[in-house]
Amino acid sequence: MKKTIGICVLGTLVAIGSTGVAGAQDALKKLQDFKATGASLDIPTVPQGGKRAEAINRILERINLPPGFKINLYAIVPDARHMAVGTNVGVVFVGTRKTQVWAVTDRDRDRVADEVKRFAPSINFKVPNGPCFSRDGFLYLVEHNRLLVFPAAEFFYESPDVAVAVVKEPLIPPSEESFNHGARVCAIGPDNKIYIAQGQPYNVPPPSKLEFYERNGIGAIVRMDRDGSNWEVYAKGIRNSVGIAFNPANGELWFTDNQVDGMGDDIPPGELNRATAAGQHFGFPWYGGGKVRTHEYANSEPPADVVFPEVEMDAHAADLGMMFYTGTMFPEKYRGGIFSAQHGSWNRTTPIGARIMFTALNEDGSAASTEVFADGWLDETTGEYYGRPVDVVQLQDGSLLVSDDLVGAIYRISYGR
Repeated sequence: MKKTIGICVLGTLVAIGSTGVAGAQDALKKLQDFKATGASLDIPTVPQGGKRAEAINRILERINLPPGFKINLYAIVPDARHMAVGTNVGVVFVGTRKTQVWAVTDRDRDRVADEVKRFAPSINFKVPNGPCFSRDGFLYLVEHNRLLVFPAAEFFYESPDVAVAVVKEPLIPPSEESFNHGARVCAIGPDNKIYIAQGQPYNVPPPSKLEFYERNGIGAIVRMDRDGSNWEVYAKGIRNSVGIAFNPANGELWFTDNQVDGMGDDIPPGELNRATAAGQHFGFPWYGGGKVRTHEYANSEPPADVVFPEVEMDAHAADLGMMFYTGTMFPEKYRGGIFSAQHGSWNRTTPIGARIMFTALNEDGSAASTEVFADGWLDETTGEYYGRPVDVVQLQDGSLLVSDDLVGAIYRISYGR
């Protein structure tokens, strides 16, 4: 049964859909009724500076950037994954693959964070990997199998108790929950709907799962109204996307996808994809990445009209978070293009990745060229990682933030100032 919860925020009544609220924890029920949970007012914070910051700054001396760019430590943030920049105060909300969500604040606007603290510590999160903001200031947080919304998050985040509602629970049938490929991401589309990328748990799924997965949006990007209604599968044939963004120039959805493991060092390629309409199929599991057929489906006919990637990335570099650059700080070359993060390989004899890529676009919105923008987190001689970038977002001043879940940090890349 679906319930609708009215949340009054700063004098405005907002209708938020909620499914499965009866099974939520007591603290969440209290928060939905604007009742205090009794959580300590002493919110846990992460120390900034000191020897840890000094060590991270030494790592950043290794990073290669184009002329005129510089990188610095923005914040120490344990397990930092995907990020969402607030629309008013500019707080950066940071997800993790564990149980914490962090609120990162630069209070004096010197472009270095002053405070990193737990966000909504009274809530029991489970893999809260993917935050995203709506244009009218609502923070959405997609967990492993639940979607939450925090109206006026930048207003309430100073307190341990926050206004919250459950938009949708579960996202997928609980029987299909898996420790593998369970980190979700979200984005608000130009149609004001919320889009969620939902990876499937297998390296290559058995044929017996395909119809069920397609029907339930597993290995797909789904969309729904912001109250959880009108759920539908928007794009399918996706192995595990952990990065989605809309091109502000034409409203098209782009997403990264991670290719099949175990096929060799140099195949199949990673993917940067472009969805131009609802209902398109992007080839998995018939294709393991690009146009490389999987062994398991080699004798099975692929769906008609498969959409192949706009960009084939290096195999096993693990392409994750991505964004379109809309700022003016960077030179003209980068404006309107895509920055994306490569987490780095594990299934490769010679490691590759751990870098930020840049993809320029043509006037028709297609991909023009892709190049390395920032690297140096991987020691190519020893194969040791000094960092593993996860996500990239844009601050209001046009600089970029890059999250790193290995080091547990966020870096800021700026140009000329």
